[in-house]
Order: sequence, then structure tokens, then C-alpha cells
Amino acid sequence: MIKVSVMYPNKPGARFDHAYYRDKHMPLLKARMGDACLYYTIDKGLAGGAPGDPPTYIGMCHVFCNSVESFQAGFGPHAKEILGDIPNYTDLQPVMQISEVVVEK
Repeated sequence: MIKVSVMYPNKPGARFDHAYYRDKHMPLLKARMGDACLYYTIDKGLAGGAPGDPPTYIGMCHVFCNSVESFQAGFGPHAKEILGDIPNYTDLQPVMQISEVVVEK
């Protein structure tokens, strides 16, 4: 299993609409990817590692798929639409990473 993490760096003055991300963007991604997306999670940054530090990322999602190939097959045909929705909830440039899930629980 793989996890595609999309992280939005927390920058002063940046715009990030968590409700839109949760209620519109991620359901759009799931609908377009279908069964290629096994499930996803959404994180909302609360704090950094030290007391009083802001979160490193204001928001992020993790999309779980069977393989890199299944992610690409599910996401690729809809990439333009999904990526085109980003300005509806943020002005940040996301950081993306694909990881192998070694331990799930």
C-alpha cells in the first residue's frame, strides 16, 4: 500500500479554507479516483513541536492506494480538474510525497 501526502506549508497571511477542502475538494478527488483511492485522511495543523510554535503545515491530506500505478491510473485522467480546484481553497503551493506504508496500525 502507498500513501500520497499533500501538505500545505503554513505561511503568514496565506489563505486556506478548511471547510471547502473537507466538504468539496477531497470528496471531488475521491469521486474522480473511484476505487483507486482506498480511503483518505485530512489533517488540520494545530501547533509545532515546541510550545507556542505554529504548525509547520496548515493542512494536509493522505490518499491511500494499492500502488503508485493505481494512484496514477485514478488521478492522472482527472489531474487537470483536481489541480484546477486548488485556487478555490488556498493560495499556497502544496508539497507532495509518495510513501510506502510500512505499518498501518
